[in-house]
Amino acid sequence: MIVEERDYTIKPGKLAAFVETYREHGLQLQLEYLGAFHGYFTTEIGELNHVVAWWSFESLDDRQARRTRMLADPRWQAYLAMVGDLLHLQTTRMLSPVSFSPLR
Repeated sequence: MIVEERDYTIKPGKLAAFVETYREHGLQLQLEYLGAFHGYFTTEIGELNHVVAWWSFESLDDRQARRTRMLADPRWQAYLAMVGDLLHLQTTRMLSPVSFSPLR
């Protein structure tokens, strides 16, 4: 199992719009395609204007197959068009849980 951590840096003043657009238009699609959703977080201390999402997958191949199907969906493409101007930067990390991690 791997956990994908996506960290979005949102343009100043646009955080609430990004989160609300995701709640209304992106989350359901990702739940449909990606499956194991662990959380969606915003920052309040330190670097501000960040949203972090955690999803888990059986493997990198599983992740790739699921994301490929989602990217082909016109509804996802429409969602991406809604949030494109709100984003400044996106980073992605793949995390591997250790043997005693609650997420395994």
